[in-house]
Amino acid sequence: MKLQPLHDRIVVKRAESEDRTAGGIILPDSAQERPQRGTVLAVGPGKTYDNGTTVAPDVKVGETVLYGKYSGTEVNVSGEEVVILRADEILCVVAEVKAKAKAGSKK
Repeated sequence: MKLQPLHDRIVVKRAESEDRTAGGIILPDSAQERPQRGTVLAVGPGKTYDNGTTVAPDVKVGETVLYGKYSGTEVNVSGEEVVILRADEILCVVAEVKAKAKAGSKK
């Protein structure tokens, strides 16, 4: 699948929904909430203002983002479900935290 979003649109692949609670209870499909997290697949060139300047979105392909519960438009392309969002609907980029080396490890 190859999508090229226009303007300030961003294509996101929704993360898989959790099928268990933190306590270990298995949730049926009807009780699972839609995740509000996903991976950026494609980014448009940016929003063009009246004076002709184009401002690129702050996200890049491959980053994990959080977005609002009812944001975007869900689309099924080639059997794959994606969400098309505007750049201003993305709430934040999830920064991956690398595990720190053990305190007792040799330098």
